Amino acid sequence: MRAAPLAVTALAAALLLTACDDGGDSSADRASASPKSGSACAIGTVDLEVGPASVAPAAGDTGNIPVTLTNQSAPCTLEGFPAVDLNAADSTTSLPEDKAAQPQKLTLAKGDTTSFTITYVRGKAGAAGSLDVRTLKIALPGDGTQKSYKWSYGPVEGKSGNASDLNASVSGFTQAGD
Repeated sequence: MRAAPLAVTALAAALLLTACDDGGDSSADRASASPKSGSACAIGTVDLEVGPASVAPAAGDTGNIPVTLTNQSAPCTLEGFPAVDLNAADSTTSLPEDKAAQPQKLTLAKGDTTSFTITYVRGKAGAAGSLDVRTLKIALPGDGTQKSYKWSYGPVEGKSGNASDLNASVSGFTQAGD
């Protein structure tokens, strides 16, 4: 009778070992390049709400777009930064992390909320140095799945007139509530 529990224990140990990630580099995007674990938050198990935004009213003005994430499932972990892409008709630009932001590891219980902010400088419509953004795509660290949203905040200015190097960034996650 001891053989059955021993076999179950051996099988469980083998499954745990095969589920381990070697932590190596991946060719996937920044979000899925983060170490994966069974407890990483995933797009399909959280609610994401974009806005309401503090929209940049004119070219050269700065706008801030808060993104709120609420866990709708089992406890999960966010470690690192969200991956944010801005898409125009013929190009996509990944936003860099805010240089002043420090990544932190957050564990969210069901119903817990966190947020991050997209900061951008509005560009001139039709200008060569601006990107006429149509959609915003968001992915969470450890989960390469993206969720798309309509961008209604105007063109985004490029640094030094370069539309492929946008004057925009994404903050780290901040815990909401107490």
